[in-house]
Amino acid sequence: MRILYGVVGEGMGHATRSRVVLRHLVTAGHEVQIVVSGRAYDLLAAEFPDVRRIAGLEMVYTDNAVQKRKTLMANLEGLNVGLPENVKTWLRMVGEFEPEVVISDFESWSYLYGKNRRIPVISIDNMQVINRCNHGTLTENHKKSFRLAKTIIKAKLPRCAHYLVTTFFYPEVRKKRTTLVPPILRDEVLAAKSIARNDGHVLVYQSGESHGALVEVLRGFSDVEFRVYGLRRDLVETERDGNITWRPFSQQGFIDDLATSAAVIAGGGFSLMGEAVYLGKPMLTVPLVGQFEQTLNALWLEKLNYGLYREEVTTEAVGELLSRADDFTDALRRHKQHGNRALFAALDSLLNQLQSGGRRVDRP
Repeated sequence: MRILYGVVGEGMGHATRSRVVLRHLVTAGHEVQIVVSGRAYDLLAAEFPDVRRIAGLEMVYTDNAVQKRKTLMANLEGLNVGLPENVKTWLRMVGEFEPEVVISDFESWSYLYGKNRRIPVISIDNMQVINRCNHGTLTENHKKSFRLAKTIIKAKLPRCAHYLVTTFFYPEVRKKRTTLVPPILRDEVLAAKSIARNDGHVLVYQSGESHGALVEVLRGFSDVEFRVYGLRRDLVETERDGNITWRPFSQQGFIDDLATSAAVIAGGGFSLMGEAVYLGKPMLTVPLVGQFEQTLNALWLEKLNYGLYREEVTTEAVGELLSRADDFTDALRRHKQHGNRALFAALDSLLNQLQSGGRRVDRP
């Protein structure tokens, strides 16, 4: 089939997950045209030949929180340049590539193209779990944020032919044409399963620049090695400073440290959390303020006894993570995921149904 695949460029998680699905589609013989915004363009264009850059939205963060005004101003400024370019891309697409189906990873341009051209749209992403599932009383203390996130997500990609929702937790599905599938895992993470063990160190990933207090908390556990990624972005080689090992960016190094860690301290991003769950690693998660999707991930992580949800990294929180690590690990052993097979099988089934003439497809 001819497939238009849209990837949102906010953060790199969507791009790394979409790359896994794109490889599957290309290997299966589909003709795929990709549209993507932001830094994700470089990642996908390095591997796939048919990638077009479009303008997308971005989020501005300060002090581990979304800055709403700065985000608004940045996006309004970006639209002055981006909107005309998006229109040009649209017109070129009409003349050069006529897709039979659109797949959107929370990306609006491809979705709108599909709807405008009356082409079926399949949604693949983790965000739709907020709108299409019932979370019971779990969101009771976050009602305002939950309602706002639900409203935004509901309006983002309405009335798709089907929604494949990636998740490590499985709430009750409340809407039709919705299938829950396990998190999308990179090949490197799948391979790391074979070396997964507990070497005693704790992996720390924090990309913010305002977490000086974090280092002091970690120094308080002098008998534990913390391997820290993200805080020192200018680092070019590993540096050891007492019980803290500063790591430079390295995809394989990060995955190896994750696979052999005793526990993980990080934000509430879905990609890393899904990988930690797959590899059986207890986690202390501190979601970004103003990102309810991350808060929901953290709430479910704690509910399933896979780790802890806290609003900041404190001595008490790290101590509890370490003291309860064995208990969390026992719970994580009950989580079963066989690579990406469930997702690929569900997607192939949907594409087969659409190729046979369906426009709205039920559960595969």
